[in-house]
Amino acid sequence: MASRAEQKQKTRRALMDAALAQLSPDRGFGSLSLREVAREAGIAPTSFYRHFADLDELGLALVDEGGVALRQLMRQARKRIVRNGSAISTSVDTFMEYLSNNANLFRLMLRERTGASKTFRTAMKAEIEHFVTELADDLRRFAEEQDKPLSDARLVAEAMVTVVFNRGAEALDATPREQEELKAKLKTQLRMILVGSQTLALWQQGRE
Repeated sequence: MASRAEQKQKTRRALMDAALAQLSPDRGFGSLSLREVAREAGIAPTSFYRHFADLDELGLALVDEGGVALRQLMRQARKRIVRNGSAISTSVDTFMEYLSNNANLFRLMLRERTGASKTFRTAMKAEIEHFVTELADDLRRFAEEQDKPLSDARLVAEAMVTVVFNRGAEALDATPREQEELKAKLKTQLRMILVGSQTLALWQQGRE
């Protein structure tokens, strides 16, 4: 028999899954009602408050979960990079796998990034900051290991994250064939950003 704490966690998970299940390309988080989320999760509306203060708190939990899951996947991708040696290709493939398995979660993150709620925008800004910081650290290590200096790892990371999120938004509702095309374009764009930064770094060194 599940303990009270385990049952509470199970119900909390059911509420988060219920909210995600009701999202779609045509329906955003802001249109959800507490009552319908509770009904989808199989609990009474009054029981919702034992787990979240309101729907916004539930949404923030989803944003945090989405960001953590993606960062964990990208860390795993680094181990795969060691085996096949292609950092950009492996990272893009991993990101697209995440999209396939978490379409509604990523859709939520994209919408709230520029949504009406300042609380959500702040949360998404923090998640993106995590992505950029970790990627910038990876790029600096890559530059040192390959002896290919970058002009500004932070700016390169910001550009890459922006492109990845934009292509990810396109891929959400694309056909499998379109997704493959988007994946190829994304890999090319990221390589162009990386090579451009390396070229700029060499040019800057030549001026010194």
